[in-house]
Amino acid sequence: MNTRKKLMQVRGRRAARVRATVRGTAARPRLSVFRSNRFMLAQLIDDVAGKTLASANSKQLKKKDTKTAGAAYVGKTIAERAKAAGVTVVVFDRGSYRYHGRVRALVEAAREAGLKI
Repeated sequence: MNTRKKLMQVRGRRAARVRATVRGTAARPRLSVFRSNRFMLAQLIDDVAGKTLASANSKQLKKKDTKTAGAAYVGKTIAERAKAAGVTVVVFDRGSYRYHGRVRALVEAAREAGLKI
């Protein structure tokens, strides 16, 4: 089997396992994270209504810095936008990514900015 194809199958199974237990509501939306090779993206999603309440990404960052610093920027920004939308508590959806590195930096920055995860 092709290595790339196997990796995608493993990630798909991991994401399905996480999302089977994580559901977002209007009172406690889901903080979903996407990590590409260059950027980080985060969304607050109300799964009941099927709507995105807020989003942030590291493409908005003006100066070039490390990817981890970009992830921290996204965490801080999503927390600010969540507060503006009236959300203080979220449930975290890491998707198929392990909780370390950039994903962890994003969550810690969001917590420091006042979001309860």
